[in-house]
Amino acid sequence: MTSLDKPTEETSADDARAVTEAALFEAFGGVRGMVETVVPGLLFVTIYTINKDLHLSAIAALAVSLVLVVVRLVTKDTVKHAFSGVFGVAFGVVFAMMTGNAKDFYLPGMLYTLGLGLAYIVTTLCGVPLIGLILGPVFKENLSWRTRNPGRKKAYAKASYAWGAILLAKCAILFPLYWWADTTQLGWVLVALKIPPFLLAVWLTWVFLAKAPAPIDVFAEMEAEEKAAEEREREAAARPAE
Repeated sequence: MTSLDKPTEETSADDARAVTEAALFEAFGGVRGMVETVVPGLLFVTIYTINKDLHLSAIAALAVSLVLVVVRLVTKDTVKHAFSGVFGVAFGVVFAMMTGNAKDFYLPGMLYTLGLGLAYIVTTLCGVPLIGLILGPVFKENLSWRTRNPGRKKAYAKASYAWGAILLAKCAILFPLYWWADTTQLGWVLVALKIPPFLLAVWLTWVFLAKAPAPIDVFAEMEAEEKAAEEREREAAARPAE
């Protein structure tokens, strides 16, 4: 293993934790991202609880999702989390309108949660933890953790298993309710389960990564290699011809 293959140890433990917190905040949208995921579903179930009007509830949820995107665009903020919310709400609206069953507004999101939970488990079993694929670019390490940073790969595996277990546990609660509970019961439980499981998964990810070796900044390595190559070229050009 060359010197470039070894994770740097210059960053203090506090700095590493701060970097991890910032990366997680960026990757998962922070407080604003959480609000944007909760508001449409909360509005839907509130309106439906009051008047049992599927169309009004669906249109209101979709409208508020679009407003959140517009606000992001106006403030020139990143729109990926808001756009993902719009697509999720739009699929829910289409499902509910097609079937006439208000509970189907929640079905696409539930299926997505189930698929994502399985993806976390399966990718980890295959040696490519999904959370590493998500956070690698954020930490500027890309996929270097797979072969050059085994301690970090282990942390990503633990975090991915945690995400998978939490999401599948959430599904184990929601899917029986989809079949046995009414729309308002399912909706309020789903809203209640939006943020706490997410915060638990993010916290566990932070715990695992804060104790892991520092990420290898592959971008800094490439810049260093380019500078070294340029320096060698200058030295070769300045060397008198033999």
